[in-house]
Amino acid sequence: METLIVSALQDTKSDDDIYYPDSDGLPMANNTEHLEWITITKHGLESVFAERDDVFVAADLFWYPIKGKPKTVLAPDVFVAIGRPKGARKSYQQWREDGIAPQVVFEFLSESNTTSEMTQKAIFFERYGVHEYYLYDIEHKHLSGFIRFQENDDQLEEIVDMADWISPRLGIRFDMSSRTLVLRKPDGTSFLEYEDYCQLENLLLEERKRANEERKRADAERKRANKEQQRNMRLAAKLRELGVNPDTIS
Repeated sequence: METLIVSALQDTKSDDDIYYPDSDGLPMANNTEHLEWITITKHGLESVFAERDDVFVAADLFWYPIKGKPKTVLAPDVFVAIGRPKGARKSYQQWREDGIAPQVVFEFLSESNTTSEMTQKAIFFERYGVHEYYLYDIEHKHLSGFIRFQENDDQLEEIVDMADWISPRLGIRFDMSSRTLVLRKPDGTSFLEYEDYCQLENLLLEERKRANEERKRADAERKRANKEQQRNMRLAAKLRELGVNPDTIS
């Protein structure tokens, strides 16, 4: 899902009344391979920053850089916002995020993307504060990168040589030695392949299912024990009413 314009409201409304949509009703990706790249990259980055609570990674999430302007919006394939807490969001509204723009953006070019569309995206990223922008052409296996070499640079400049390029902010390496992009973590290990990720997800689902069943069994046992205890207490009270001390009964 890639769009630059989403709005159904009049600009005359106050900020409090403005609606910021969180979806345009289009699918996340243009095809299965596009989805695979988005999934691999998002979960790989989440793995890299698993121990940090101040790094937010998102995929296909609407980013609104300016309060009061719902028409100014874009949903990058994947972005990283360093300095922002993890957690669920319906959209990334920058004024609610201490004014922090996503520093790093990944886009995966598929055959349905037009030159005009990608140019608009590049302008958007440059205008609203992205520091690193990586574009991978899935079909032609071509990687491009753009960066602000200085923190206060106005423009993103193309990275001339992307061979074994290491992202200054993420620490990940872009390995093109196999003629296709392999993203590598700071320790050199590659991001999970899509099939491996799916297998891991299935294992995690199975583990959660087993844990849930175990909790249900434990809850049922606690309920049975409580019921048994209550039954014994009622029986003991009845015996006392009849003048029998239940403690003397073996």
